[in-house]
Amino acid sequence: MPRIGTSDLNVHPLGLGGNTFGMTTDAAGSEKVLDAFVDRGGNHIDTADMYSFWVPGNSGGESEKIIGDWMRKRGNRDSVIVTSKVSGLPDLQGLAPATIAKGVNASLQRLQTDYIDLYYAHYEDENTPIIESAAAFDELVKLGKIRYVGLSNLSPQSITEWIRVAKENGLALPVALQPNYSLVNRRDYEQGIANLAESQQLGVFTYSSLASGFLTGKYRTQEDLEGAARGPAVEPLLNADGLRVIDELASIASRHDASIATVALAWLLAKPTVTGPLASATSLSQLDDLMAAPNMELSDEEVKTLDEASAAFA
Repeated sequence: MPRIGTSDLNVHPLGLGGNTFGMTTDAAGSEKVLDAFVDRGGNHIDTADMYSFWVPGNSGGESEKIIGDWMRKRGNRDSVIVTSKVSGLPDLQGLAPATIAKGVNASLQRLQTDYIDLYYAHYEDENTPIIESAAAFDELVKLGKIRYVGLSNLSPQSITEWIRVAKENGLALPVALQPNYSLVNRRDYEQGIANLAESQQLGVFTYSSLASGFLTGKYRTQEDLEGAARGPAVEPLLNADGLRVIDELASIASRHDASIATVALAWLLAKPTVTGPLASATSLSQLDDLMAAPNMELSDEEVKTLDEASAAFA
């Protein structure tokens, strides 16, 4: 299993996104997916304190609570790698030290654990000096509340600055990044972050790896969006550029007797700077498609074909 950057954490090449837990899957359904994930060899579960406050009746932390209950029932905390994030909740915005301290304590309580394996700064905070945020994360490492630091949705400039101040002040260095990256969202990562990840030996875990479900191939017409919760996110991709990608994915999937989603994730895994994609599943059949990706080896020609088909997004 690949190692996360310079850490001593080894993870399955496919990480399970917990953003659907408590949103599109209830506790019982989420536990079925979690059980199946570990039964198939998975061990990396990603969540965030903000999942999913935007759902009517939710206040945030629902995903962490479900994962925490599941780990307690199964007694498997030591055998899974749990990652979470701070700064996305409406009442815990930003990366001020007090916010980080309050956020991690709440997450630990919901997860019913003494430590989080990898804890991400979720969003940029222009109002807090990076040195203060980096020092706050370092303090969490020293206290044993988190094992490693990660950065998500930060600009290349902020990532570089965080690493600089951490090195200069002897603080815990980030070991991982979590960028938005897929066949239909390439530009920001490839032009600004990939080289940085490689030069700093950072693990990379992509989110929105299937572009809100668009890269499963189930959305091809406006009619397919009717009643779809992710319709607003997918609609901008229903054009010639987006459907060109789907057509190439479908062609390659047919040759491999695989799903379109499996091929889309295998393309990410073929990228040398990507440690592993994150993807969520609401059913066991969806999970099977995700878990098949690490076992699919695309040829150089197939990777090139997909690169060319998605060139409009690069």
